[in-house]
Amino acid sequence: MVHPSGEFLLRQEQRVRREGTGITVSDLMGCWQLDQIWPKGEQRPAQFSAQVLRWLGAQLQISPSADQLQLRNAVRVGLLELRFEGPGELQGRRPLLLFHFTQLQIWLAGRCVFSKQLPEPLPQKRPFFALIERDPSGWLAARGRGGGLACWRLEV
Repeated sequence: MVHPSGEFLLRQEQRVRREGTGITVSDLMGCWQLDQIWPKGEQRPAQFSAQVLRWLGAQLQISPSADQLQLRNAVRVGLLELRFEGPGELQGRRPLLLFHFTQLQIWLAGRCVFSKQLPEPLPQKRPFFALIERDPSGWLAARGRGGGLACWRLEV
């Protein structure tokens, strides 16, 4: 897989703000492994942070649900996995992937050992990803609510 550069993603982001992406729900389905991150305002990826998150197996799984999407964000160390799960939806032309997590879970050796309901954030505080590009070669790029850029690769 070819990794997009920060400069390329910034150019794509400007284009997407004017024209939109054409990304659909079906383009997002699957398990996405975090690959690269760029802190807000940076054109160079944060190599150390990305390496740690890759080592932790950081992933974003997106699947269909009754009337929206279901998202799971997880990291893993050995047999221990920390999961955040909740609903999401696409909005707008760009589009935004709006979501919030309703569950925090800790799994050990494939069994849930802790589960906690999370409060729903106020609508103006909901996290989102402003989608930039879903490349046919298997990567997805987006800007998060905090201003950083992320690039995931589709697990095959």
